[in-house]
Amino acid sequence: MLERLELRDVGPAPSIQIEPAPRLNVLAGDNGGGKTLLLDIAWWALTGTWAGYPAAPHRRDGARPALRWVDRRPTESFAIEASFSFLEQQWQTLYSSRAGAAHPTPVLYARADGGFSVWDPQRTLGQWPLPAYSAFHFSPQQIWDGLAAEGDPPRSARCNGLLRDWTTWQAEQGPTFGTLTRVLEALSEHSGAPLRPGAATARMSLHDPRDIPTLDLPYGPVPVLLASAGMKRIISLAYLLVWTWREHVEAATLKGVAPSSELVLLVDVVEAHLHPHWQRVLLPALLAVVRELSPTLEVQLFATTHAPLVLSSLERRFDDACDALFHLEIEGSEVTVSRVPWALRGDVSLWFTPGMLAPDER
Repeated sequence: MLERLELRDVGPAPSIQIEPAPRLNVLAGDNGGGKTLLLDIAWWALTGTWAGYPAAPHRRDGARPALRWVDRRPTESFAIEASFSFLEQQWQTLYSSRAGAAHPTPVLYARADGGFSVWDPQRTLGQWPLPAYSAFHFSPQQIWDGLAAEGDPPRSARCNGLLRDWTTWQAEQGPTFGTLTRVLEALSEHSGAPLRPGAATARMSLHDPRDIPTLDLPYGPVPVLLASAGMKRIISLAYLLVWTWREHVEAATLKGVAPSSELVLLVDVVEAHLHPHWQRVLLPALLAVVRELSPTLEVQLFATTHAPLVLSSLERRFDDACDALFHLEIEGSEVTVSRVPWALRGDVSLWFTPGMLAPDER
């Protein structure tokens, strides 16, 4: 997990430093302030791959672009640094031989574009940093239909996809489907109408021979492909949580090693497509839902948001000992990042009012 992240001559400011908390880290603030950039670099620091375009260095005279981070592992922490080679047009990492081993924690990144990225240390071979194909990068459509890498053997897939896996797990009625059912319910908008798998699959048209899983909604069964945009985002997140952990445990078993005791989640724009009711439950639900994967699993969660309701959802759960709120603000031509003391407000509309973030009015 990450204990420190530092950017120099990268992104919207000459330098940015944050010291992440061990459980929850919320990044709020202006558009263009670098919230997504911090998630992208956190992903790269933990996985050695980029989920999208690599971080762009400053090119002004005297710029010395660098990324530094502290990587906490089960037995010790490592300080690692990367610099940008303008000659080779890529980031180059300096690390000790011990830190060069693959990071032991699975990472799941819910991107703002609706895609997801997954990295699993038990499904990679070799030293860090690893080739780009060692991670799983899903477009929104690939989440549903599956993911195959170029050059994979015929009839093989890196991921079967939500539609096929859901149908298979439901037919088996094994523990994986039970976990998916519990995760969906835990991430639901409210207990009065939880997301529950329907009793059977459905055909959607004469021209589509696939059996499509359904949701059991108050007004009847609905094929998951016809669910709302918000529901699809939650369904995708639930599926990939279950898939990531299931495949991690299977790979660890094949290798004869113990599964990880930790999981890192990166969620960009938590509130995307979600009704305000859902905005008030998702982050607390994510903190709790990992225990449905394994009762001893610990999570480090990084989330960006513009929504006061997302912050208000944490008022009864935020713990200064293990959680942190960071505010990124554009001041003139620079961006400042500050760790903001948590405060209860009562009126969530005050969260982003200038001057209202600092005093502790608990």
